[in-house]
Amino acid sequence: MRFASLGSGSRGNATLVTSGQTTLMIDCGFSAREADKRMQRLGVDPRSLSAILVTHEHADHMAGVRVMARKYELPVYATPGTAGCLSADISPLIRPFNCHERFAVDDIEVEPFPVPHDAREPSQFVFGNGAQRLGLLTDVGSITPLIEDTLSGCDALMLEANHDVTMLEQGEYPPHLKRRVGGKLGHLNNVQSASLLAKINTQKLQHIMAMHISEKNNCPSIAVPLLAEALGCKHDWIGVADQEAGFDWLELKNH
Repeated sequence: MRFASLGSGSRGNATLVTSGQTTLMIDCGFSAREADKRMQRLGVDPRSLSAILVTHEHADHMAGVRVMARKYELPVYATPGTAGCLSADISPLIRPFNCHERFAVDDIEVEPFPVPHDAREPSQFVFGNGAQRLGLLTDVGSITPLIEDTLSGCDALMLEANHDVTMLEQGEYPPHLKRRVGGKLGHLNNVQSASLLAKINTQKLQHIMAMHISEKNNCPSIAVPLLAEALGCKHDWIGVADQEAGFDWLELKNH
């Protein structure tokens, strides 16, 4: 199993996961043209995509989904709540799923799980191929026991570290936006992300990527040491997903 990011942050998100003959795109918060360009950078032909999975309906995750789905005739997997926010003209392509039930897209097993976020019916995912598990957790305001259970024992994690509490408090955002980002239905701060890592089983972790880092309310030099301390690893072992460059392919090896 391999995974890569086309970009991660408030200006657009998209992730690729591939195993066997299957390549999934998770979210597409970029225009279809921009997504195509970023996929080429990763050596991926958009026509090779198997499906798009949508975590929730916010524009930085869904802006390009409609055009990508129509252009490449891709099935779009979304919860009923999220699907209700998708354009009606792609309704034949929509595959609703229950975020408490696993499903398969060809060679990849998808384990969705619900998360606290200010969207209609948001979900995040663990991807499996029978041998390895890859967890994705962004756009979540608070950690639930279900999140801890689901992400425990993963071989790799893409984990939101959105903001530093002090930078958010002292930053330029208006009060209502500060409350939203820092609230229980907002985004994870660095300490919350680190505390999750300290609680779950991380013994099998081969890769961890810090995701959705705010360009105005955080910086890697603050987030990375906290995550590294929680894992008891060196700072340079923590990867960072960039808004412009995302991150290049990372591969999971069999134990």
